[in-house]
Amino acid sequence: MRQLASLPAYDLPELREAHAVLWCCIARALRGAGVPGVPDALEPFEELVAPALDPRLLFTQTCGGPLVRELAGRVRVLATPCYAAPGCEGSDYRSLVLVHGDSAFEGLEDLRGARCAVNDPGSYSGVHALRAEVAPLAREGRFFGEVQVTGSHLASVLRVRRGAADVAAIDCVTHALLARHRPLALRDTRVLCRTAPAPALPYVTRADADGALVEALRAALRAALSDPATAEARTSLLIDDVAIPPPSYGRIRQQDEMATARGYPTLQ
Repeated sequence: MRQLASLPAYDLPELREAHAVLWCCIARALRGAGVPGVPDALEPFEELVAPALDPRLLFTQTCGGPLVRELAGRVRVLATPCYAAPGCEGSDYRSLVLVHGDSAFEGLEDLRGARCAVNDPGSYSGVHALRAEVAPLAREGRFFGEVQVTGSHLASVLRVRRGAADVAAIDCVTHALLARHRPLALRDTRVLCRTAPAPALPYVTRADADGALVEALRAALRAALSDPATAEARTSLLIDDVAIPPPSYGRIRQQDEMATARGYPTLQ
């Protein structure tokens, strides 16, 4: 059976060739290790949960928010990439709280009653990292005046830039990739503050993958990220290294539980 591979995170059109080069190297190493059904190409997905739930899953990258919620027990974490982006430290990353460049906001407290743009209700970087930061400031379970779901980090940035929203939390890797590949998208925006660090978006496989497959996937990933043939792709994707074994994603769960305990279970 042909298995499924996808890299839907950070999937700007400008980066699809780089993703394809990276997967080509991973796939070659997997075939060399005797893994059957390795796909030739990445399968496109518009969001991060669907490929992780597909029974054909071999390899994908997902979000830490779904990982500790709807994907808990349904995938196996292989590794965590280390990104060369401001706000990243080893395999940790942060969200950047973005506002319009001309706004008068000076800190989180100033955002009370503001219009907040979020990429997806389940997103860690776009929702839950920010929720953990504003939970101590919420009153009767509310902080923002409005929460708008935009469908992507880029769409959230553009709403802030155009004045249709006042604030958005954008993961620092997305922000750095936009700064490199689409700098005009960030024009007229500024970073108000940064959220607490958490493990970056993990590479995962299906939950029932046996130990031999997990080791083959990890070895293939290591090989691809040290292969000179992927150097240009890695630079484009801002990937510096990979953490194997991965860090604990319990920190994300702890942030979630803390915000809920403060009476702020959802971003609103």
